[in-house]
Amino acid sequence: MRIGTLGNGLMAEALAGHWVKAGHDMMIGGRDPERAAEVAKRIGAAAGSLAEAAAYGEVVLLAVPAETAVEVAKIVPPGRTLIDCTNALDHRDFTLAQPATAEAINHAVPSVQVVKAFNLAADAVWRNPPANLGVPICGDGQLDLVAELVRDVGCVPVAAGGLVRAKLLEATAALAIAILVGGGDVRGMFPALADAFGTALPGQS
Repeated sequence: MRIGTLGNGLMAEALAGHWVKAGHDMMIGGRDPERAAEVAKRIGAAAGSLAEAAAYGEVVLLAVPAETAVEVAKIVPPGRTLIDCTNALDHRDFTLAQPATAEAINHAVPSVQVVKAFNLAADAVWRNPPANLGVPICGDGQLDLVAELVRDVGCVPVAAGGLVRAKLLEATAALAIAILVGGGDVRGMFPALADAFGTALPGQS
């Protein structure tokens, strides 16, 4: 498929690199043409402006600072799938400075399909993710499409519900980052599925 990135930073490069290797056609979009071209050359993609990348992609990755995410998303043409990987963090205390970024984008650009994904880890993780890393996905459509892109990164898609739950996913990111910055380890926070509910899972007898 054709994928464009809105942003040419570390997140865009990390994810786009996997998608190029998986055989997708990529365009790195940025405000700085030279920077976009440098990133594109490193991973074997095309380069363009933000508007060109938005028009190019059937799927568009939004990888810009959270404070500009809503405005930048407005250039995405109708009918596209927009993956929002941003987190609006207040780095003074690692709380959410702007909750529900994905929902705000959805309200501002109702003609695109917004999906929240890839927001729980930094670019270094996506460059070489650990085996079987789960990637929660929130959205009201195109989850199968985004799930394919999660698998192309080498990870496991985890359906996390509709876009209304994106604010919970953003809050989870804030909590996880705060724990990590404080020296904690988030990897052991959740038990195995069977252990989480005892001998019977929800809906089973």
